[in-house]
Amino acid sequence: MAAPFWELMVRKLLRIRNARIFLLGDVVSTLGDRSLWFAMAIWMKELTGSSAWAGLVIFCYIAGNLFSPVGGVLADRFPRRALLVVANLLGAAIVAPIALVHGRGGIWVVYVVIFLYGVTGSVISAAETALVPDLVPPGLLAEANGVQQTLSQGLQLVTPLIGAGLFTVAGGAVIAEIDAGTFLVAVVSLLLLRMAPAPDAAATATGGAAAGGGAPDGDGGMAAGFRFIWAEPVLRTIMLALALSVLAVGFSESALFSVVTAGLHHSASFTGVLATVGGVGAVLGGMSAAPLLRRVSEALLLAMALACMTVAMLALAVPDLVVILAGMAISGAAGPWLSVSGITAFQRRTPAAKMGRVFGVLRLALTIPQTASLAIGAALITVVDYRVLLVVIAVAAAASSLLVIGQPEIRRRALPGRARPDAVTSDSVAADAGAAE
Repeated sequence: MAAPFWELMVRKLLRIRNARIFLLGDVVSTLGDRSLWFAMAIWMKELTGSSAWAGLVIFCYIAGNLFSPVGGVLADRFPRRALLVVANLLGAAIVAPIALVHGRGGIWVVYVVIFLYGVTGSVISAAETALVPDLVPPGLLAEANGVQQTLSQGLQLVTPLIGAGLFTVAGGAVIAEIDAGTFLVAVVSLLLLRMAPAPDAAATATGGAAAGGGAPDGDGGMAAGFRFIWAEPVLRTIMLALALSVLAVGFSESALFSVVTAGLHHSASFTGVLATVGGVGAVLGGMSAAPLLRRVSEALLLAMALACMTVAMLALAVPDLVVILAGMAISGAAGPWLSVSGITAFQRRTPAAKMGRVFGVLRLALTIPQTASLAIGAALITVVDYRVLLVVIAVAAAASSLLVIGQPEIRRRALPGRARPDAVTSDSVAADAGAAE
């Protein structure tokens, strides 16, 4: 699977100038984001001595993400590249006050910054996801999402080390300055993109969207994204399945420490080994997602990922090192399959003029259950055996998979022998890459 991946991704996708520039800016910005979050959590732990205060850093960021529907509206109201430039400049300015924090009395500044960081991130996420279809040909959407996920998961393996190392050497204020610099790199990459000219007024009036930006479609409210998803059977089913699985999978964050201490009888630090194995699995999952989407539909890959998640959670309940490591690798690989299949399905089925609002609603629909599951999981792990939580996650993942497969429209599209209308062949990829270049 790896050879076709690199032939398709590197030789075809990365030959497209816009794709190269966009991915470079995205990687640098993501590196800065994650290093900052990790370093701020360490800093709060040092200043307060409390793990709860350290965890509040992530909570504040997630709370900011609750504004994602607003970000989606903005992504459809304004030219997306221009909106991203402004949002990234704002992000660079937002982190600056961290330099003013010198002791425990100023920690509130960090939490306010991280919350605003999450709000800005909700705008950036909606606009970026809606912008991708303007940067690559339709036949390369899965490939673009697959590369983005692979790079993201690869960074997840190193950013804790980078964040902790930079904090130890330079301190929190310097990391904030570095993160501000990564926002500026993203701004430069956005300005270097070559976007197609906007359509004329007549085209816009009939529902067209400007390249690199949204256009009014006569329905500008936040609810438009939800109404569109709910009216589209495939997208509605995918959103519900993802929300249900995310609601349960969050329990694993609390259960993982018990897997190590109670199941394997190791110290809690061994959790880092499991996380690394899961990270490697996630990189491989990102690499294989696009090649799989050339063979199966997005919904079918989503169902496969949920089935793999079921197997992985059951494996983690077995007190055997080899089985648990296998479970972590499978769980890691399933994550990018979920992301790439879900994002690609929404991109391919959503009109350009509604793309921002639809992704804003999707992000909110996943953020709420994710937040709830982290809190519920932390509470349940104190009164329920960790294996019970893992079985609950497995049941929820299996139910989500059956929900997807049971949708009639999805079954019709996945019938054997029926060619997918968006299937990508080597000839079409080459043609698309050449046209985009």
